[in-house]
Amino acid sequence: MLANLVVFARSDWAQGWHQREEKLTSMVSIFESAVLREFEQGYEFWDVDGRMKKYATVLNTLNGGGAGVELFVHKHPMFTDKEVLANSMDCINQASADTVTLEPSRRFFETLTLKVNEQVDIIARIFPDPGPVFWTFLDKVREDIVMEYATPLFDETHERSIPAYLKTISGLFEQTMQFFRSLRPPKGAAAQKEEKAKEFALKVFEPHLDLYLQDELDDFTQRAEREVGDWEKKLSAQDASAESFYMASFANRQADKTDFLTSFKKVVMMPVSVLPTSLSLPIGSPFASSKATSSANGSLQASSPHPSRPHSPSLTSTNPTERSASPLPGKAPTDELAAKAALMTSRLEGIRSLFSIEVALSLVHSAKASLGRMAVFISLGGQAGGEAREQCETIFVTLLRILGGRHVKPGFDKAVAHLSQYNPREVSQHDKGVAPLVTFIELVNVGDLISQMIDVFYEQQLAGPKIVDRNDFLDPAGLAKKKFEQMLDESVAAGLNKGIDVLMDEVEYLCATTQLPTDYNPSSTTADTLTVEKTTGGPPTPSVPPSNFDIGPTPTAQRIRDLVASHTSMLVGSTDKSMLDVFNGEVGLRLFTAVCKHLKRQRVSTEGAIKLIADMNLYFEYVRTLKNQDLLAYFKALRELSQIYLIDAKHHAKEMATIIADSDRFGGIFRAEEVYEYAERRADWYQVKREVERAMYGLECMIM
Repeated sequence: MLANLVVFARSDWAQGWHQREEKLTSMVSIFESAVLREFEQGYEFWDVDGRMKKYATVLNTLNGGGAGVELFVHKHPMFTDKEVLANSMDCINQASADTVTLEPSRRFFETLTLKVNEQVDIIARIFPDPGPVFWTFLDKVREDIVMEYATPLFDETHERSIPAYLKTISGLFEQTMQFFRSLRPPKGAAAQKEEKAKEFALKVFEPHLDLYLQDELDDFTQRAEREVGDWEKKLSAQDASAESFYMASFANRQADKTDFLTSFKKVVMMPVSVLPTSLSLPIGSPFASSKATSSANGSLQASSPHPSRPHSPSLTSTNPTERSASPLPGKAPTDELAAKAALMTSRLEGIRSLFSIEVALSLVHSAKASLGRMAVFISLGGQAGGEAREQCETIFVTLLRILGGRHVKPGFDKAVAHLSQYNPREVSQHDKGVAPLVTFIELVNVGDLISQMIDVFYEQQLAGPKIVDRNDFLDPAGLAKKKFEQMLDESVAAGLNKGIDVLMDEVEYLCATTQLPTDYNPSSTTADTLTVEKTTGGPPTPSVPPSNFDIGPTPTAQRIRDLVASHTSMLVGSTDKSMLDVFNGEVGLRLFTAVCKHLKRQRVSTEGAIKLIADMNLYFEYVRTLKNQDLLAYFKALRELSQIYLIDAKHHAKEMATIIADSDRFGGIFRAEEVYEYAERRADWYQVKREVERAMYGLECMIM
């Protein structure tokens, strides 16, 4: 009746309506207070199905029962139950120093879940509409129990240890979400469970979320930079130790020389009266006494602060993740040039460890752990979820910035610098290829593994869980990934470009040191024999090749082919096809240039032309395996060029002149002037030059 009167009074607009409404409100308030007293008495005796249910129904009919719900929630005995209330400091006290264990918090939430689920049935028995009552009760649990448990733990762990704080925030958030999702709401309220779980969890963690996200990023950045910095220090220490080992004796010699000159100058500038009579003669004079000599030597030795070369400590490492230093020999070279060569070799051998797959893997694992902790907050949605998503992307961007800019790129830069110092004339063994290029290609393989690792990390940790959209070309994580891959490609390209220079230096060195003069001009030994026999009166020997003359390629050409082929094949599988094609094309062109340059330094006889043609065929067959038609045209022209040495110019001068002038024969690779220069390298050129030039320039023509 009172509820109906309240509704009816809303239509009362007659004079005095305000006084009548106040009286009605006062009557409702008095009645509500009386009903609440009855409800409270039933609450004290826990008369759930009796007075509590009866008067809760009355209050609900009167005005929705808000006062009864508030009384039920605030006087609920669970908020003083010692079984529910726990000490969050157990998470710290039961763990080792600077760490935290979440086992006590897990037990706390398990107990709380059982207690709250027990109240669901009671609420459904008391209140006609149990859904809103349950959510109000749960909000009170969130505020008075969950937050009172979590907040002191967050503050304490933040003061003690940031890693423990980060673990606590993320772990407790997952336990809190699991708690809210494990509850069994009354009928009609289950549809709101997920939404309410996110709402209540956000209220618990929102005051700490901004600080946590920033601390997570700062902690990862510091750990990553510290790990890369430790790696750089180890590299610097090992390089300094190696340089000290190889060059210390020469530095000491220079210091001893300086000390000797300083002492000698002091002795010379002394007044004569101060000098003893035993030093009146020059040091080392045969007229000086042995005592004077020994005393002078003693003074000079005492003046030297470095009487002997100190021993450098050995480069040993007990950490398996440290860079494996090249083992130092037992004794440093005594020759300064040999010491510098040994130091260069040591640095070149260290190229492969200028950056580490272990360091990259450690950084990726750290980033994965940070992402795993932060990604759970994305489920909150809204602004909080968006901030967590952005911070996950920032972690990935930071990973690539530190890994690429502080670790991989400096490693490639040092490798290129070491490659620039390679000199094949300072290397004693040339049968194992170009060692620095081999080690650089190994470094490229490590870089390729790191690139694949980053790609897998991006797909599994960011794109897969929908943290980032791989189709968004403006996404910061995607842009950072492309920038990292571009940096890697540019570094590899710069190194391979320098590696090509090194490889061609080795090719030219092999050409200059292993190609025998008799390879392309075997008749030169016969000519020498003829000259000797003519002076001694012996019979002349005809200029014919020996019966066991080998018509295959020369050992030099075979070594060069094997050298280049072995180094180009190392890149297969470790770089993309476009870069591999560019590398092979550049190697082929540089090889063509080196062979042409080498050919201009040779003397080729008609008999030696067979070996030359075999060499050119060998190069041609190798280039064919590269499957580059543009490059193949160069070596096809080179193979055609080698034919001019096989022609008997004495009897076929016109044919030879025709070949030299025929630019189409060489596919436009060689001009007639260039072919003429190569023809000048014939062993018999000065004998046939007149006939060839007459045929070329038409000197045999007559004006009729």
